Amino acid sequence: MQTLAPRRRHLVDLTPLRESPPFARMWIGAAITGIGGQMTIVAVGLHIYDLTASTFAVALLGLVALGPMILSGLYGGALADTFDRRRVALLSAIVAWASTAVIALLAWLDVQEVWPLYLLSTLNAVSSTLVGVARQAIVPRLLRPDLLPAASALGGIAGGAMVTVGPALAGVLVAYVGIAWTYTIDVVLFLAAFLGLWTLPAVLPEGERRRPGWGSVAEGIRFLRAAPNIRTSFLIDIAAMTFGNPRALFPAAGALLLGGGPVTVGVLTASGAVGTLLLSVFSGRLSGIRHHGRATAWGVACYGLAILGFGITLLVAQLVPHDAGEDIAEANLVALVIAALFFAVAGAADNVSMIFRNTMMQAAVPDSVRGRTQGIFTVVVTGGPRLGDLYVGLLTLAGALWFPPLLGGILIVGVTVVLLRSVTSFRDYDARDPRP
Repeated sequence: MQTLAPRRRHLVDLTPLRESPPFARMWIGAAITGIGGQMTIVAVGLHIYDLTASTFAVALLGLVALGPMILSGLYGGALADTFDRRRVALLSAIVAWASTAVIALLAWLDVQEVWPLYLLSTLNAVSSTLVGVARQAIVPRLLRPDLLPAASALGGIAGGAMVTVGPALAGVLVAYVGIAWTYTIDVVLFLAAFLGLWTLPAVLPEGERRRPGWGSVAEGIRFLRAAPNIRTSFLIDIAAMTFGNPRALFPAAGALLLGGGPVTVGVLTASGAVGTLLLSVFSGRLSGIRHHGRATAWGVACYGLAILGFGITLLVAQLVPHDAGEDIAEANLVALVIAALFFAVAGAADNVSMIFRNTMMQAAVPDSVRGRTQGIFTVVVTGGPRLGDLYVGLLTLAGALWFPPLLGGILIVGVTVVLLRSVTSFRDYDARDPRP
């Protein structure tokens, strides 16, 4: 038994699940619900395409929901800093569950109109955003401060499972039992969220509370001006998501450079999630790191280098022609494996930065503004990838497919180094004395 102890220290720390049953129930509920939510996201896209035969109509789904999600993230933070956070999360979860149930009903009734899917998917996205904001603000109230890194790592495991198992399960279910049954299974899985939230104790915000509104939101934004460490972590993350999010290139890369078509797109997408999941599983030693600012910066810098590596892989694939076809058997397998490895590294590095960024926000931000800070961060997470799609689209028009990730990787590393050197409080951040 003694020889196994050092190995176990490398594995994710399960202490938060053992010491806090409320956290354990919420974590399990969120993971199961997240898998079902990813199933529905994929199924709705397939449903809309089945009704319209239009890729643009599918892409419009995310665009329609973007604005309401941003507003709900900001306003949801104000709600979480005013009312019982358990109640905010629970009521929002009820709305999310009901919207999924109505989508399932439309599928069973074979309704041919598309606009209800847009409306209900937006409602689902908004309510799910509110649940996420409230849930993240609850976590620090359920755990000791020294367990927050381990809790973030467990969140990475849940997130990795969501984005790997959910879409894959949706593809199988839609193919074999149909879209209506896929929605219905999500309706059942969503009940796990209520188990996790219903059994929580009341979580009222500490300190002064004010009426929710845009004045309260503005107060949260003003807090960030006086919180250089949290603000810097946001800026680093925005740089990573804007310049290092080449997902829009995947279809073209699969068709023109790497080959393999849709299978290549799936491999590249899944490899990042696999990297995230593996890093979370073997995250035990991360809990001992004190300098969370440096750890966040190094994680983002490694992410940038991985994206740079992907750009170089595409460049080499273009310079060394390969008769790559749409079938995976005709793909440039060497280049595809290398690209997938780079994205696995990127997923792991991004998870490192996420663990320490979340821990800083949960430990250093006062409870009275934690919900609004989490809401602002939700806006960053929601809007950053869309900026990344715009960046990739514009640079692809002006250059080759390899250019956006190659330049983006360099920019990410550059921005990270500049911020780390210029914001000394972020560089010197110590978990034993958390300051925003």
